[in-house]
Amino acid sequence: MSTPLGLLDRRLLIVTGKGGVGKSTVSAALAECAAARGRRTLVCELDAKGDLARILGTDPVDYSGREVRPDLVAMTMDTEQSLAEYLKVQVKIPFLGRIGPLARVLEFVATAAPGVREILTIGKLAWEARESDYDLVIADATATGHIVGQLSSPAAIRDLVRLGMIRHQLDWMLELLEDPSKTSAIVVATPEEMPVVETMELVGRVRDDTHIDVGAAVVNRVLPAPFTAAERPVFDTLAAIAPEEDCSPPGFFSAVEATTHALRRREVGSSHLRRLREGLPKGLPVLLLPEIFDAAATHGGIDLIAAALAAEANW
Repeated sequence: MSTPLGLLDRRLLIVTGKGGVGKSTVSAALAECAAARGRRTLVCELDAKGDLARILGTDPVDYSGREVRPDLVAMTMDTEQSLAEYLKVQVKIPFLGRIGPLARVLEFVATAAPGVREILTIGKLAWEARESDYDLVIADATATGHIVGQLSSPAAIRDLVRLGMIRHQLDWMLELLEDPSKTSAIVVATPEEMPVVETMELVGRVRDDTHIDVGAAVVNRVLPAPFTAAERPVFDTLAAIAPEEDCSPPGFFSAVEATTHALRRREVGSSHLRRLREGLPKGLPVLLLPEIFDAAATHGGIDLIAAALAAEANW
């Protein structure tokens, strides 16, 4: 299995995938892996649902960010505050009251120039990756339907801007985003039909429509094998036996039925996983994370997933 040994050495990781596959879980696990290795890490939730803070086991975070454990800071994206920060730092407008209500200004500019909201999001991430004291910035990004538009917005706007400060800023932003040693996208899937199809399509679109590297695919919630190859025939023999209820140990039939169901689920998942491997570009690392059931919603569960991710990637 190929492994992205240098993935945590990037400056910016953008985690995306179909809704519901565990993007926030993978983002949090990546952040914990990086922080545990002494890399000061910022993890940013772009859709502001609050899932990231819950998974990390902390109170809700905002745009200003908060250190949730050593070397790990979490924040939530806010395009209005990103615009305010840009105007203050880059355009040198210290008092936003001079330009009217910020929300109205943002709405006007975004309507007049499509892609502005996206550039405020990607630009903030790129700024933190380039100018701050973070070793790594991880974006818990939007789902498959929107991420390509966000990733392609700097190049699209640069085509419209030929000179001046904004052109210079777009140039360095694209230099960061399009350098595979600095920036990579990570696509998350589960071993199910629709997530696998969307993952293959998304990897193709990112490669075709942007110049951003796809660093890895992560398959979340993979059921473990309940038996070794040597043990499986023993179970098959037991499952084929139909003893009378009063002659079998208590719970025997229920255990066999539950195990048979789990085996079928794993076999179906394995077929989807094979399809994913065959449909992705040759050499793209595919990392498998186990199903941890209810524990995945807790910080203790994230510790387990981070440990599994580190072991899978040889970190």
